[in-house]
Amino acid sequence: MNPAFVQSLAFDVFKLVLLVSAPVLIVSLVVGLSVSILQATTQINEMTLAYIPKIVAIYVTLIIFAGFIVDRLMNFASGIFGDFSRFIQ
Repeated sequence: MNPAFVQSLAFDVFKLVLLVSAPVLIVSLVVGLSVSILQATTQINEMTLAYIPKIVAIYVTLIIFAGFIVDRLMNFASGIFGDFSRFIQ
């Protein structure tokens, strides 16, 4: 295992983490921004109004993108375990 291999593996891991977390983060950002704009325009300062839509949107996003997330994670894990002989040297 040389430094270039470890660096490429770390890059793949970071890329996978960004790819898997992107749908949830983007939806959370959009819903949070929308609720904040709604609260600012109507001057409603209710704390639960900020959390409930975000939680519901995240759950729906996880249900929709569950297959994509699991597929990416399984492909990465099978790639790691399939090339396990390269790690032991």
